[in-house]
Amino acid sequence: MTDQPPAGRRAADVAPARSDRSPWNWLLLLPIAVPLLVPLYNRRDPELFGWPFFYWVQLAFVVVGVVTTSLVYRAHQRRKRG
Repeated sequence: MTDQPPAGRRAADVAPARSDRSPWNWLLLLPIAVPLLVPLYNRRDPELFGWPFFYWVQLAFVVVGVVTTSLVYRAHQRRKRG
């Protein structure tokens, strides 16, 4: 059987099957929501190598975003294979 649209409908009118309905996608909200909670990290102490907490924790948020995105990507790849 081919992937032809039903008779009388154009290919542009038929929505493709969605493959992004994974619960792993909810983890992607973490690197978005946590940096928005500024009162949690709006302070100077503790310092790390002379950098105030406010600045180095934002760099840590970048690392959290990369790790989270990598984790979700790998989970999706494992799901496709399995």
